Amino acid sequence: MATAKKHKTRIEAKCALWLARHPAALAAPAAISTSVLELGAVTTGGIAAGVVATGLGWYRAHPASFTTHAAPRIRSARRRWTRYHGRPWRTTLDACNLVTEDRRTGELHVPRIVKLSSPTPSIDVVRVRLCKGQSLRTFQDVQEELASALGADVLGIVKTSPRLLTLTLVHGNPFDDIVPPAEIPDEADDVDLTALELGDTEYGQSWTEPLIGQHWLIAGATGSGKGSLLWNPLRAMGPMIRDQLVKVWMIDPKGGMETELGRPLFHRYATSADEPVEDEDGDDQDPMLALLVEFRDEMKARQEVLRDRKQRKFTVAPDTPFHVLMIDELAMLTALGGSRATVTAVNKILAEILTQGRAAGFAVIAYVQEPTKDIVPVRDLFTRRIALRLGSSGYVDIVLGDDARLRGALADEIPETDHEGIGYRTSEKSRNPIRVRAGHTTDDDITELVRQCTPHQVPDDGSNVYAIHAA
Repeated sequence: MATAKKHKTRIEAKCALWLARHPAALAAPAAISTSVLELGAVTTGGIAAGVVATGLGWYRAHPASFTTHAAPRIRSARRRWTRYHGRPWRTTLDACNLVTEDRRTGELHVPRIVKLSSPTPSIDVVRVRLCKGQSLRTFQDVQEELASALGADVLGIVKTSPRLLTLTLVHGNPFDDIVPPAEIPDEADDVDLTALELGDTEYGQSWTEPLIGQHWLIAGATGSGKGSLLWNPLRAMGPMIRDQLVKVWMIDPKGGMETELGRPLFHRYATSADEPVEDEDGDDQDPMLALLVEFRDEMKARQEVLRDRKQRKFTVAPDTPFHVLMIDELAMLTALGGSRATVTAVNKILAEILTQGRAAGFAVIAYVQEPTKDIVPVRDLFTRRIALRLGSSGYVDIVLGDDARLRGALADEIPETDHEGIGYRTSEKSRNPIRVRAGHTTDDDITELVRQCTPHQVPDDGSNVYAIHAA
């Protein structure tokens, strides 16, 4: 009986297929060779030097746009050839038993990299096409071994189509040291409400966020470092709070354990431990709901002022201060605490504030552990979102947007120990996640803030001695 011939893919065919998938590998040498032949080696060298000089000039003149647009492409090309190419890639997968063998020909098949991107210095996102006979489970069974072989501290594996996986690799911790708290500016004029300092980015730059005209939602599990993102914005705004150009309203459904130390800073303050207050009808009302209603009414009054002045947007001034409402654990107001009538009223008023407050100079900063829609119905009305360590992989996309985890925001994989304040945010110019770490604040830092920035007011007798404004 005749045996079937074993046909292996010839090396010429493999080269042709590889060049078809990587046209730049042929186009670049061809372009250089043509330039040398047509223009000469000196002219070609001058062009290359000009390109390099242009890139360096771009980086020096506007590093932010270079980091956003050029750096990821340069980084992706370099890492493709140094980490995920040829023999090293094949050897790595072979060591983890992720190659298959054709039983007829004995030829080894290696999962092929379809696309590689490196949105940040520590994140690689690799799209891999599986060989026949492989599945998501094939890679998940050796996930730890593959992470170790690729030198990744964290490896996420997600199925994106029947034969396509996305590997998200996080290398190292760019925040080896504790990040100091935000500096308290000397004067109100030194405060920039469009760029409040919160900590550092993984690029080694200051992490700033705009608050004026924005609403922040900060999600993180217990112990993830949400407290640092409560006190750092206050430190960054300190002189404006002192001069009452910024008025902070604080709602603490956890009874004031976290916020009591900073109480003198707050224009209004309510906790779950406070006694009920009377509403307009003489009925008892939850004190936190009462404060929320007062904040909404203040916003309505501001809208009337701006309308009378024929102003579409407000300007920070003594008679029109910037109002900031901070809610430490939003879920206790929007879903888990109080009666159904109270929860309904809270969500209705919050939606009103979040949709109308920006132009009038009213902002909301809310903190939550579980950001699902049934817990935070008004979630989509927050314009800025930050994800610290989260308790579920599904929460990542909920907070940062669709496919944020695929692009590298592995917030559910952040270790619990020694990683407080580390999280992800998405860039305002792209959807790529950036790792950040909030400045660590201690009780001494909060005490310093209270001592330097407690609001003051001029006494009625007109003297120049400032009196403490009680919260």
